[in-house]
Amino acid sequence: MYRHFIKRVCDVVLSLAALVILAPVMLICAVIIKREDRGPALFTQKRIGIHKRPFRMYKFRSMRMDTPHDTPTHLLANPEQYILRCGKWMRKYSVDELPQILNILIGDMSFVGPRPALWNQYDLIAERDKYGANDIRPGLTGWAQINGRDELEIPVKAKFDGEYVRRESFVFDVMCVFRTVFKAARHEGVVEGGTGAK
Repeated sequence: MYRHFIKRVCDVVLSLAALVILAPVMLICAVIIKREDRGPALFTQKRIGIHKRPFRMYKFRSMRMDTPHDTPTHLLANPEQYILRCGKWMRKYSVDELPQILNILIGDMSFVGPRPALWNQYDLIAERDKYGANDIRPGLTGWAQINGRDELEIPVKAKFDGEYVRRESFVFDVMCVFRTVFKAARHEGVVEGGTGAK
């Protein structure tokens, strides 16, 4: 009942409210990005959604236009050379993720769930299959992000995602959201060039 109806209603109501409240912040971010580097302020990436269906995930562009596409930051030889000046603080405080509220509104994502894998992260997708983590909507934040984020290796990350599937509930989701806000404020677990693809 919660996963298939109540959670979706909460996602729609909260995403609409968030878009209204955060519209000025998102507009300022877009202007800053475009002033620093020509090109769109938003970009999309092909990600894996519920039941492994692909979708286009929105993000603020925190890297230069000449950055290789569909390559996780940690797989770039020297990621620092591609990150915009404004992109550093946007990534530090996860501001670049705000446009994903649009994905939540249209139903590609939820506020809480496993973070959507890139289409070519086959190892992560395969590991999540073991725990049923590919059969729920991916999230803006998740249990794995709270417990390590970029620092986690793939098998560990998938295990946390599986634990989330087992524990998913309104109370657990609320706890995940509050712990995410706390972690983002302290910018814990963000590692450029970290171990996330192992």
